[in-house]
Amino acid sequence: MSDNILKRRKPMSRKARNRITAVLVTSLTLAILFVFLIPLMYGIVTALKTDAQFSQIGAPLWPATEAQFEYEGETYPVYRVPLEDRIRDMALVVKGRQESQFVDINNPQAGLITWEGSWRALDRDWQLDPQWQNFRVAWNTINFPRLLWNTVKYAAITTFGAVFSSALVAYGFARFRIPKKNVLFMLMLSTVILPGAVTLIPTYFVYLQIGWVGTWLPLMVPAFFSWGTNVFLIRQFIMSIPLDLDEAAMMDGASPLRIFFSIILPQSVPALTAVSLFHFFWAWNDYFNPLIYLVGHPEKFPITIGLTAFNNLYSGRTNLIQAASLISAVIPLIIFFFAQRIFMQGVVITGVEK
Repeated sequence: MSDNILKRRKPMSRKARNRITAVLVTSLTLAILFVFLIPLMYGIVTALKTDAQFSQIGAPLWPATEAQFEYEGETYPVYRVPLEDRIRDMALVVKGRQESQFVDINNPQAGLITWEGSWRALDRDWQLDPQWQNFRVAWNTINFPRLLWNTVKYAAITTFGAVFSSALVAYGFARFRIPKKNVLFMLMLSTVILPGAVTLIPTYFVYLQIGWVGTWLPLMVPAFFSWGTNVFLIRQFIMSIPLDLDEAAMMDGASPLRIFFSIILPQSVPALTAVSLFHFFWAWNDYFNPLIYLVGHPEKFPITIGLTAFNNLYSGRTNLIQAASLISAVIPLIIFFFAQRIFMQGVVITGVEK
């Protein structure tokens, strides 16, 4: 009989296998996403906590405050008291060593209830109480508008310079015949290997001699001379664009510069978006360069240096430090969200046009 049952069983269809595979892949992706979001969720929860919650033993992980109950004009702490029927939330009115007196917060008319045992061993009753004012305190403590404006200016200008200059250089390496082009390209890539600590002192000395130290120029001007990694990424993408588009534009009388702006740049949106994201986030989180070249000019400090000063000021208040960090991360998260949509649209459009 078992043999007949096995014979009647049909093999799993391809549609069912694909559905199971999709469910497994989706579940694995969500699990990985959850793991990566744990630090962000922890930061949000920490930013909403009270100062007292960090020092209280047995405090919950979520933002909460110890419950209080007003009885006959006085405020008393609320504990979870085990009784014969169930555990009740009761306010501790009279403390004692062997027995204490409580009042039921749900039925205060019943009067005082004597409970035998040590009240110190009882668990406090915690109520959800997110402290949204922590963000306001962090915003008002330091000049956040000025810090954010300086950071946005630094990140936006250098991103434009880095992407535009890298696109020009990549266009030259990808489309023009240059003597010893491969040698020059490898020489340019070799500059990426050179550690920044090696060139720090000579570069600083040059900027000091020309009077750029203390200004934005040492931070912004180098971005307009392209970076090796950016050139490599954009060049590889430009080389995948068919040459037929360039030749058709040349037959219509387009110059190389016109081809660059009308054909290469629109077709390279995915690569340009990726490079823009990389550089923007790097500039937003850059701490060392502004610290070196803007020392003594606090009105020009970006958010990274401002957060360091804030952390030194409130080193014992973790909730305010997390609130300030979340405020500084809002703009990058928004930009990343919208840039992701542009990136995907660019991939689809470019693929269809090709």
